[in-house]
Amino acid sequence: MTANSNPDWRDELPHLQLQAEQQVALAVDMAGLRQLEVDLLGAKGSVTTAVRGVGAVAGPDRKEYGQLAGKLKTAVEQAVAERRGQLERAEVQAELADATFDETLPADAVLATQPGPPRTGHVHPLSQVQGEVEAVFTSMGFHVLDYPEVESEFNNFEALNIPSWHPAREMQDTFWLDDGHLLRTHTSSGQVRAMHQFQAPFRAVFPGKVFRYEATDASHEHTFHQLEGLLIDRHVSVGHLLDSMRTLLSAIFGREVTVRLRPGYFPFVEPGFELDVQCQLCGATGCAACKHSGWLELLPCGLVHPQVLRAGGLDPAEWQGWAFGLGLSRLVMMRFGVPDVRLVLGGDSRFLSQF
Repeated sequence: MTANSNPDWRDELPHLQLQAEQQVALAVDMAGLRQLEVDLLGAKGSVTTAVRGVGAVAGPDRKEYGQLAGKLKTAVEQAVAERRGQLERAEVQAELADATFDETLPADAVLATQPGPPRTGHVHPLSQVQGEVEAVFTSMGFHVLDYPEVESEFNNFEALNIPSWHPAREMQDTFWLDDGHLLRTHTSSGQVRAMHQFQAPFRAVFPGKVFRYEATDASHEHTFHQLEGLLIDRHVSVGHLLDSMRTLLSAIFGREVTVRLRPGYFPFVEPGFELDVQCQLCGATGCAACKHSGWLELLPCGLVHPQVLRAGGLDPAEWQGWAFGLGLSRLVMMRFGVPDVRLVLGGDSRFLSQF
């Protein structure tokens, strides 16, 4: 359903909510629930598509549509969470009912059954790639900064031109805390912090974890790693941004890689772009990681919106900037040929021992 194709969205959105809640309630196992979660809340899920339909609604009705779509998404997320809890409790009860299960067995007794010497650790591929990216930007005169994972609503939304009523908030899948703070949904929350910390002109990158309450699949996770880049100067262009990104990718992959720049909407940049990299896993022939498109979204970017500059205490008539948010988790996938982002973040020693 889209707002353009169906003018009766006031009836269709509640109907979609009821239908989705019924489907979730009928999920019989975790695998089925996970697939249903992707079908409903994934990047191309029916609920996600409905939420994004706000852009096609005429101005006077847009706020009402956004509220209905937000209610739909929240209700479906809660239904999935409740059903997941029910299924998890059922699985635990089934394990406890197994006569061969011994919950009192100490950990060292289990380790004693494993052959060979204890295994030693090594650098995680995410840490390795993050260090290489930081080194590239340090060589170009960028500061490397670290900002909090628990953020204020102002830094994560308001300062980035995303007011409380803006539909983009519904696309961020936010984890809210009881005290009104939140787990940052993007490293962009550090942009205004950096503008207040440094005197213009300056350039900086700030890597870290970000969190979004969304369904997982081969290229999406609820916790993932980004690296934000910000450059503030008097004369800035898209050409400067694109050249810096090509320099970075060539350094990381050790060769020239094919990229494409296409229009993208992000409230905190104008104009905004999506920089895609040709899928290095399948050679652009199509696979699960790139959704069989041959391309992987890697780097949303654009010129810093004047409203964001003002929130950072800068005069847009005097200063300009560009910014990007690099997906480090996806960059690791492309660099090492990993077909599923859940392997990168899963903590399975069998997978990590390859690096």
